[in-house]
Amino acid sequence: MTHFRLIERIPPVLRNKYLLASLLFVLWILFFDSNNLIARYRELRNLNKLRADMEYYRNRIEEDNRKLHELRMDSRNLEKYAREQYRMKKADEDLYIIVTPSEDRKLSRKSY
Repeated sequence: MTHFRLIERIPPVLRNKYLLASLLFVLWILFFDSNNLIARYRELRNLNKLRADMEYYRNRIEEDNRKLHELRMDSRNLEKYAREQYRMKKADEDLYIIVTPSEDRKLSRKSY
């Protein structure tokens, strides 16, 4: 008899079996399923990061291809590149390296 009184206290909307089944289904999809919304959000965030990385690397490839083309077309560009990037010099030259404060910070970070 007390069981029957407890059921009567529940509003009729919440006693509807279709509503309860729908609510359980939504909760299952939101939190417990292997393809839940939380996992989907993480995957979309990861996908956006990968797309940004892909765009970055495409730009780098284009830039490197452009530099490679310039180096192959003119030996002066090749010499300039070797002098700037690898600090190469001719036998009768002296090489002076001027380090700016921002470059100094970069170099000190790399050494650790």
